[in-house]
Amino acid sequence: MEVGIGLPNAVPGTSRGQLLDWARRAEEAGFSSLATIDRIVYQNYEPLLALSAAAAVTERIRLATSVMLGPLRVNAALVAKQLLTLDALAGGGRAVLGIGLGGREDDYAVSRVPMSGRGAWQDRALAQIRAVLSGEGDNEAKIGPRPQGSGPSLIVGGTVPASFRRASRYGDGWIMGGGGPDQFKSALEHVRAAWVDEGREGRPRAMALAYFSLGDRADAQARQYLLDYYDFLGPELSARIAAGAAKDPDTITAYVSAFTAAGCDELILFPSSGDPRQVELLAEAITR
Repeated sequence: MEVGIGLPNAVPGTSRGQLLDWARRAEEAGFSSLATIDRIVYQNYEPLLALSAAAAVTERIRLATSVMLGPLRVNAALVAKQLLTLDALAGGGRAVLGIGLGGREDDYAVSRVPMSGRGAWQDRALAQIRAVLSGEGDNEAKIGPRPQGSGPSLIVGGTVPASFRRASRYGDGWIMGGGGPDQFKSALEHVRAAWVDEGREGRPRAMALAYFSLGDRADAQARQYLLDYYDFLGPELSARIAAGAAKDPDTITAYVSAFTAAGCDELILFPSSGDPRQVELLAEAITR
């Protein structure tokens, strides 16, 4: 299993210098991917723009939105063009569009987008994004820059049957944004079944997310960030998420082992601090 690291694009107070230093260190440490999470009504950097900055200071590491809240972007053709642009600027084959629905009412309200139609939008959008990437359709084939090398990949997030179907019909794989190894393993069985039902060859790429916070202030940093970020879920659930963040090397090792056993191809560990020293702490924990 590969291990990626989250970019602290959604950790309030993260500076430009920290973001760029983090990206450089993540590549030097050998992480497989550098990933972002997405919100509108929050003090975060927009995912594709943050990854474009990271692309300028890296050469190898994959650049992934995990996930972008698709329906809030409205224009699927523009999303595909942005993805192609990121991939071209990164040198080709590094961009990964992880795309999901999101569940925050304020993000949809401020975007003037109804939550009730988000699933239908996602179905239409994924079909169009896939057509653009594949060059199918007169107008779609003209959208560029055209893919270089293997081009960007498309990963669909979600934990309901509709998301499993979308991932299998349009994506290169699936990502679970939260939950433990047992939940991941159970969901992956449904994803693989949907993959077969869609007549796809091979197996879908399977990815998962988890949080970490290391060092002397590990617990305080996790609570400060995650209780705030997940405040909309209520105090009980947000506290559970904060408590579940890996805060020591042994827990990191246990998470990696458990997700590997569950069939995960790549686990992305997201930080609770913008301090770039967290990159080395995580790398040390994984290789100990």
